Amino acid sequence: MGGDGSVRGKLAVVLMGVTGCGKTTIGELLSRELGWVFLDGDDFHPETNVRKMAEGVPLTDDDRYPWLERLATEMGERLDAGSDCILACSALKRRYREILAAGREEVRFAHLKGPEELIGRRLTERLHRYMPASLLRSQFEALEESPESLVVDISTTPEDAIRQIRRGFGI
Repeated sequence: MGGDGSVRGKLAVVLMGVTGCGKTTIGELLSRELGWVFLDGDDFHPETNVRKMAEGVPLTDDDRYPWLERLATEMGERLDAGSDCILACSALKRRYREILAAGREEVRFAHLKGPEELIGRRLTERLHRYMPASLLRSQFEALEESPESLVVDISTTPEDAIRQIRRGFGI
């Protein structure tokens, strides 16, 4: 049942945005709250991508495409099996989102959005296993706004972001 009491089909929610915007934190919390499978896109990067990012080298589209296709397959398999899921994935460009959606209308995007200064501050307070804060600027430069996505303000708390997502998608 949807949040408004209506019956709905299965759903895959992609939490998109630049590094440090809270995709993993919000995804894990939302997953627990809803009882949905959580997929962290970072866990699916091939070792060559991880090495590049750890060295502070931004990925190219050619680096990303096989990874995005794998994530689309992972989501599709869960949807086909009758499971809702949440994916944390930067999905910065329209083409990336098209690959992830794979033409499936049950894939929806929530853009976790906040000012670069706020996200930069958050990055200095955390240690990511391979994504250095130095790549934040390149992520903002690569970001293509997503008018088809639900925009989620991340300037308050993860719990508030979850409320925005649940309300926006009726879940």
